[in-house]
Amino acid sequence: MMHRTPLLLLLGLTLLTGCAGKIPKEALALSQESLQVRQLETRRFATRDESQLLNASSALLQDMGFSIEEVNAPLGVLVGKKTRDARRAGQIVGAVLLALLTRVPMPTDSYQIMRASLVTRPLSNGKDTAVRITFQRIVYDTQERVTAAEPILEPEIYQEFFAKLSKSVFLDAQQI
Repeated sequence: MMHRTPLLLLLGLTLLTGCAGKIPKEALALSQESLQVRQLETRRFATRDESQLLNASSALLQDMGFSIEEVNAPLGVLVGKKTRDARRAGQIVGAVLLALLTRVPMPTDSYQIMRASLVTRPLSNGKDTAVRITFQRIVYDTQERVTAAEPILEPEIYQEFFAKLSKSVFLDAQQI
């Protein structure tokens, strides 16, 4: 009986490992939508000076009202945030009407935290650096609960950011 237990255990483990399936190749592939979003969020700059890009990005984000929370120059990471009002008149009117009918106060959106996360990465050609920035928003209600957490994907925001960053990097390179 003692000799059978390890043998049965080994046989059971062998059967279980044989049941493990392989990960399909498409599970690790990026969708077309993911590639489009990445293109929106990323630009190439003709410089290897990541610290210059981080400094210019930091100044630009501060001009846009963000406070810088974290900078890790060796990793090429920059994170900023700003808080904005998230109240909407229609939502407040609806909550008041519902509260009058049900006598139960309804929470409404109160404020939102907008986050910007930027990463620089030297490219393999030895000359350029990629800059990728993502913008997100997290909305809190009057009871401090998260009501929305979503990426901001308006192309105009990214186009404006990269246009201003390009101008800043150019002016810095020309020492203007």
